[in-house]
Amino acid sequence: MLVEFSIIPIGKGESLGDEIAKALDTVDKSGLPYRATPMSTIIEGEWDEVMDLINRCHREVLATAPRVVTTISIDDRPSGPPGRITSKLASVEERLGREVRK
Repeated sequence: MLVEFSIIPIGKGESLGDEIAKALDTVDKSGLPYRATPMSTIIEGEWDEVMDLINRCHREVLATAPRVVTTISIDDRPSGPPGRITSKLASVEERLGREVRK
């Protein structure tokens, strides 16, 4: 499954980089395939491991902020092949006949 999530600490001011960096470090150390974007992070894995990871990231940010909003979008395709985190975009690029900006 592919899961896109974002964590927004509330009550920490405008600069959120420190909290986001801690959460992204946790994602990186998980060993799961992921892509970080300016607005969210996309992870590929099985339900339990992905949800556990998002829970850990949420709790980590909540430890430093008085309030946290976590948004999750799930693309669950049990019969889908692994590697969809890259193959979905590659499929679009093949249709376009060129690479898209990343």
